[in-house]
Amino acid sequence: MTLLRAANVQLSFGSRTVFQGLTVTIEEGERVGLVGVNGSGKTSLMKILAGAAKPDTGELQLRRGARVTYLPQEPEFAEGATVASELSVAQGPLREAMAAQAELALKLEASPPEAHEKLMEQLAVVSDRIEQLGGWDTEHHAKTLLDRLGVKDWDRPVAQLSGGLRKRVAIARALLTRPDMLLLDEPTNHLDADTVDWLEEELDKLPGSLLLVTHDRYFLDGLVDRIVEIQPGGGVTSYPGNYQAYLEQKLVAQENAEVSQHKRERWIAQEVAWLRRGPEARRTKSKSRIDRAQKLMAEKGFQRPKVADLRVIAAPRLGHTVIESEGLQKSFGERKVLQGVDFRLQRGERVGLVGPNGVGKTTFLRVILGELPPDGGKLVIGKNTKVAYYDQNRAQLDPEMTVYDAASQGEDWVDLGDQKVALRDYLDDLLFPVPMQRMKVKALSGGERNRLLLARLFLEGANVLVLDEPTNDLDIVTLNVLERLLLDFGGSTLLVTHDRYFLDKVATSIVTFDGNGRVTRYEGNYAMYRRLKEQSDAMAAKGAPKKDEPAPVAPPPAAKPEARKAAKLSYKDQRELDGMEATIEVAEKRKAELEVQLADPTIYSKSGKVAEVQKELDGAIADIDRLYARWQVLQDLAAGSA
Repeated sequence: MTLLRAANVQLSFGSRTVFQGLTVTIEEGERVGLVGVNGSGKTSLMKILAGAAKPDTGELQLRRGARVTYLPQEPEFAEGATVASELSVAQGPLREAMAAQAELALKLEASPPEAHEKLMEQLAVVSDRIEQLGGWDTEHHAKTLLDRLGVKDWDRPVAQLSGGLRKRVAIARALLTRPDMLLLDEPTNHLDADTVDWLEEELDKLPGSLLLVTHDRYFLDGLVDRIVEIQPGGGVTSYPGNYQAYLEQKLVAQENAEVSQHKRERWIAQEVAWLRRGPEARRTKSKSRIDRAQKLMAEKGFQRPKVADLRVIAAPRLGHTVIESEGLQKSFGERKVLQGVDFRLQRGERVGLVGPNGVGKTTFLRVILGELPPDGGKLVIGKNTKVAYYDQNRAQLDPEMTVYDAASQGEDWVDLGDQKVALRDYLDDLLFPVPMQRMKVKALSGGERNRLLLARLFLEGANVLVLDEPTNDLDIVTLNVLERLLLDFGGSTLLVTHDRYFLDKVATSIVTFDGNGRVTRYEGNYAMYRRLKEQSDAMAAKGAPKKDEPAPVAPPPAAKPEARKAAKLSYKDQRELDGMEATIEVAEKRKAELEVQLADPTIYSKSGKVAEVQKELDGAIADIDRLYARWQVLQDLAAGSA
């Protein structure tokens, strides 16, 4: 049954048409992902479907009695709201249902027997409604939600919370409403990877329909059963299945469109050649055939979507020392954020920083950048190291400046190393056409602002990129471009992001912050880190004594004649260990090459190539896992031989 339908929607902002004749339908229980390039109108459509904005023309139909909850990118709260009051607002429908149940119970007691059957039926309906809204123990459920989201102060005013905590309160509020239709616009922004995993599980349990805008590709794959893509010009195309299925179907559709376009161009060429023969030839054709040819030539044929052409200008070569810290300390009052942190960033490394919000990732970056002085320890920045910093709050962009002025910084030309390009043309390549270049930054969408800031950052000629949540609000196409850019970048990168897919594609190692001021480094991408962490946790749990049980008593040492000899490295094993680092480096290089191929948008125009490269990449990752496992065995043997 149809739950929500928007028909023939049209929306314009000034001279810019966002939608024209757009129609989208969502059925009961459907999980739909909404995708499209930045500025295509995803947020505008969400607001229209939620009833928070009105289109210029069009019709919105919602099933009678259906409840819709909308979580925008930047949630809004009433003045003076506290955490508790906001969750109380979310429970309003439940309180109304409970009040109706109590009223019906009183009526049942006071009514004659002949009215009981009808009242009992009404009570059953209301009781079902209460269960749908979360049951009777909702306060406990609300506190559990907040605790899992890292919000501890039940009575704290929302105005005193950070942007990340405000987003978490809004998520809890949305989940507690248990609506028939939940619309989420970039819900994973400001959430750490573990919380994103948890949110995915919570949303999977919700009984209603879901419409989701997110750049997190793993999130889309795990939750949705249909993808709706907003096309340039405002139309929509629907693809059944999750995000991976959407990519495969879109590739086939593009291949078919290109074949049709090729046939169309050949037919047009034939008709043009015939028309050029003069009046005598045209008399042999009917007027309708001529009209049809002219109409076809006037139509806009298939064109591949433009992709933002982000580029990094040449930077000075890094020296032997890039960034190093030893025993780094930083505290705020009694709270130790960094405690004895040893860290080394080498040339060509791409290090992902992960951990819950508030554990010190951004503080660590600010200490490295010199924005905060360390309380102790040693920090060394290489003499050839030139850093460019991406601030997650985009404070470097003045909202009152035009797009052109924000990008230019006083220069009308962009030096790309091998050529000079007019800034106006460069911005056009970044999907900022001339009319948009005259717009103020504050009129851009979040993703467009992000793209503008990244473009400006990459023109600084830095050899170390420090990126704090660069993936927020970017559309998936631009994310692919950014991945390829970082994989090709000759310098080093420090990266804070909650995007697990992005870390799997880009990171060469992961540094985790535990919240007690200490960090741990894992070689490999995010998936490798999770596997190694799970193995480490399993070993720790296996070796730890159970609760309320005494620790096992060590057996007495065996007599020396019976003692087992420690395993030692053979000559062959030693040679294998000596060459293991080089072998792993070759395997990692091959993996990186395959990731570069997958990040290149042109690969999706080659039939079967994506599956072929993905299969080879899976094999390369398996080889790296095997090599690291073998390396660990040899290291243990070497330690026993020492």
